[in-house]
Amino acid sequence: MKIVVTAGPTREFIDPARFLSNPSTGRMGFAVADAAARRGHDVTLVAGPVALKTPRGVKRVDVVSAREMNAAVAALLDAADSAGARVALVAAAAVADWRPARTSQLKLRKADMKGVLRLVRNPDIAKAAARRRPRPFKVVGFAAETGDALCGALDKCRGKRLDFVVANDISRAGSGFGTATDEVSFAFPDGSHKDFPLMSKRKVALNIIKEIENED
Repeated sequence: MKIVVTAGPTREFIDPARFLSNPSTGRMGFAVADAAARRGHDVTLVAGPVALKTPRGVKRVDVVSAREMNAAVAALLDAADSAGARVALVAAAAVADWRPARTSQLKLRKADMKGVLRLVRNPDIAKAAARRRPRPFKVVGFAAETGDALCGALDKCRGKRLDFVVANDISRAGSGFGTATDEVSFAFPDGSHKDFPLMSKRKVALNIIKEIENED
């Protein structure tokens, strides 16, 4: 099938010298794209600003902001729909939930910064994909939480109508942004879940692709 994967952070610029972002390195999303390509799927990776090489056999679209990522994903899903292809979206990117309402074209002075940062919501890429008609074959989300990651993932799965959500408690040792490993659970909309021990991101990625391939 065609698999679209988002990866990395987004950057939401305040002015030419400052932006809102997060610590995502993109390693999880790139591992998912690599695993999907190795299993013979047609993979396109929509990557935020990261310092990673494109996996072999994967097409890549580079973006910076959440709105750019949303537009790229929508275009890829539109193209898949037009071709009559079965398509899945793995929304692994750590997309900024908010962006500045206005971006200054000039660097703001420190004195100008006070009270100037008004935020507006960014588009929810996974939620929008799950509500498309025709709907993609599978839409997978991620929940990076501290504490009860599974509870947050179940809420996200149901609220956004996703097929499953990969829950990751980033406060655990060896799990989270920039690590080589993760300890995750897959949360499903019926309230069930699959728990996995601490393993490499490559193994987590392979389990994600196998779950997507599951026709049940």
